[in-house]
Amino acid sequence: MEALAVRLSQLDSEIEGAIRVVMFYDTLMRRRVDLPALARASAGLAECVAGIRLHGTGRVIRMSPDGREVSDAPGGGARSAPPSPASTSAPITLDEEEIGTVWLERPGAPSQLDEVVLDRLAIATAAVVERYGPARTTMADPALVELVISPDSDEAARARALRLLGFAADLPVRVLAVRSHLPLDQVGGLVCPARLVKAAPLADVGVILATAMDPARFPAGVRAGIGAADSPDRSWQEARTALRFTTSREPVIRYDDLGALALLAEVPQDAARHNADVAAITRMAGSPEDLETLDAYCATGSLRRAADLLHLHHSSIARRLEHIGKTLGIELAEPTGLTRAKLALTAWRLLND
Repeated sequence: MEALAVRLSQLDSEIEGAIRVVMFYDTLMRRRVDLPALARASAGLAECVAGIRLHGTGRVIRMSPDGREVSDAPGGGARSAPPSPASTSAPITLDEEEIGTVWLERPGAPSQLDEVVLDRLAIATAAVVERYGPARTTMADPALVELVISPDSDEAARARALRLLGFAADLPVRVLAVRSHLPLDQVGGLVCPARLVKAAPLADVGVILATAMDPARFPAGVRAGIGAADSPDRSWQEARTALRFTTSREPVIRYDDLGALALLAEVPQDAARHNADVAAITRMAGSPEDLETLDAYCATGSLRRAADLLHLHHSSIARRLEHIGKTLGIELAEPTGLTRAKLALTAWRLLND
């Protein structure tokens, strides 16, 4: 490497500098430095404040060129100094997942070698995190996750897979089935901000494993079913069932909250499709306005609350429901009719899941 650096330096001084930066970080990694030492060395090399932030733990390290740690807040052993805007930054990537950020706080314009410094600092940080882990990554090996949730896995294989994923043997693992436009690692990090969480895509559904999570933290546009059983394989089946019941109005559903409604998921599709009420909903589905009105009425059980939900006058909703009732052949104003409509609408959704 040194001989190559000498030869290239005769061609381009910037290339020489870049190679020296690479050699600098190679030396640091051979010495097996920790994160503070890595940040300290980087600040000295760049001659400005260098920072490292890990998303999973929230840990932030800022070092000045004189080798002292710089704190954002007054007090403590570190010198207090508010952070300057990052002149250059780079993501820290481990197992194709962004786990943090590194940056330089250079007062003036970025140096020609700042990008090289940050690139090597990010690589070195990922290596340190992986070495001294456990690495706080969310995305997991799909094969391990499948071992955990498969009903065909024996308990020994399931326990070993959970152990490899980092879960303690004495803690129950909840399973979530997710459909999301966001990356699974982001969803997992949001709903389990301070706990171990692992995720993997399986076929058309994302799987999230966690010991605890907060359903209220799911971002908009994400649908999720949450299993209840202690056994991960049963919890996965429950989560898949709960996911089928989700709607734009109720995007997150716990299996436990379904109660007897969960039985609808076990009705054979042909039996549901040929039911008179379900068939009537299928015919009506060509009118989005009628479908939305019936959905709001079934969700609230009240004409006035449905009107509020749809931002319409209650008389308009009354006229729509009268028309819908005639189309379905159901007296929606009667308790029995409302129950029939709810069941038929739910069964229709399950057919179209």
